[in-house]
Amino acid sequence: MTLRGEAAIIGIGELPTQRSTPGRSMIGLMGDAARIAIHDAHLTPKDIDGLVTEGGVVYPGFASEYLGIRPKFASGSSMMGASGPTGVLLAAMAVQNGLANNVLVVIGQARNPAIPMSPPGQPTFRSEFEDPYGMSAGANTGYGLIYKRHMEEYGTTEDQLAHIANNQRFNALENENSVFKGQAITHQDVLDSRYVNYPIKLLETVMPCGGAAAVVVTSAERASASLNKPVYILGAGAAVQSLTGWKRPKLTETPVAQSAPTAFAMSGYTPRDMQFAQFYDCYTILEAVCLEDAGLVPKGEIGPFFASTDTTYKGEFPINTDGGQLSGGQPGLAGGFRHVVEAARQIMGRGGVRQIERNDIGLVNG
Repeated sequence: MTLRGEAAIIGIGELPTQRSTPGRSMIGLMGDAARIAIHDAHLTPKDIDGLVTEGGVVYPGFASEYLGIRPKFASGSSMMGASGPTGVLLAAMAVQNGLANNVLVVIGQARNPAIPMSPPGQPTFRSEFEDPYGMSAGANTGYGLIYKRHMEEYGTTEDQLAHIANNQRFNALENENSVFKGQAITHQDVLDSRYVNYPIKLLETVMPCGGAAAVVVTSAERASASLNKPVYILGAGAAVQSLTGWKRPKLTETPVAQSAPTAFAMSGYTPRDMQFAQFYDCYTILEAVCLEDAGLVPKGEIGPFFASTDTTYKGEFPINTDGGQLSGGQPGLAGGFRHVVEAARQIMGRGGVRQIERNDIGLVNG
């Protein structure tokens, strides 16, 4: 049995990403995104009989109660930045196997800088073996290590990867939902931004934000009757490695090296067939190594690729056409979900001024 063409996205919802969302709760933002997606799918809450949400902070039971739906299938998708794409995979599996007819996948994040995101945690590998070597916010140290190792192994330069941030900011300029809408930068601005953890610079990192996103997934049969152009799920894969990067056999290799071949084999397509990509991009270096591991660029050649390829929505191979997380903003785990929403938007032909010309098939990574 395969998922190929058995399920499709028929509705999308996304709130504008904001630096802060004072007075708003996570579940409230999720409710807004869910309402938009359900309406966009030309359905009502009564039509939704499946639910997938992150499941760690907001559990499916609480979410369904707040949203006013009674799903006969529900699940959490606790895969960190890949929670949204994994949620779509779970939804597709549910409709394929008759567990539900219309599954809502919704994730969000409220943000008030005055309130800590989470309480202090227990000792970890990071706190014992990484933090003592210098103060570092977020995941800067781990990705700094990957970046530096990639430079040492393949000769990748800071100048080359700066094109990622510059191109994606261009993509975000006309995106109404982007936190950096209308705020242009140059390639030199990226290079001149301060280091946050060498060799990572400020404009190569995401800005924590608030927001939410949602999609509605249904069966291929029901999708064929949708008033929207269906976005069929042709292949999928999910894999994990050790969370602590320096414990992996190869620091510059990601789980995409395992998940992408599975997805391509299921779909019947190859990396050469892809017309665009929407890839997880909390840092430029992660996007870079994931693109390599997916087979879109040979390993070690991502630097020259970005130096010579126009990856804007006007270019030869568009990547993160809404600005991605780097210039769209990262509303918690909904940040990794924005790639799914944008891919669906482009395939539906609803990209507006950012609409790409070749939009039949693309690759999404979370």
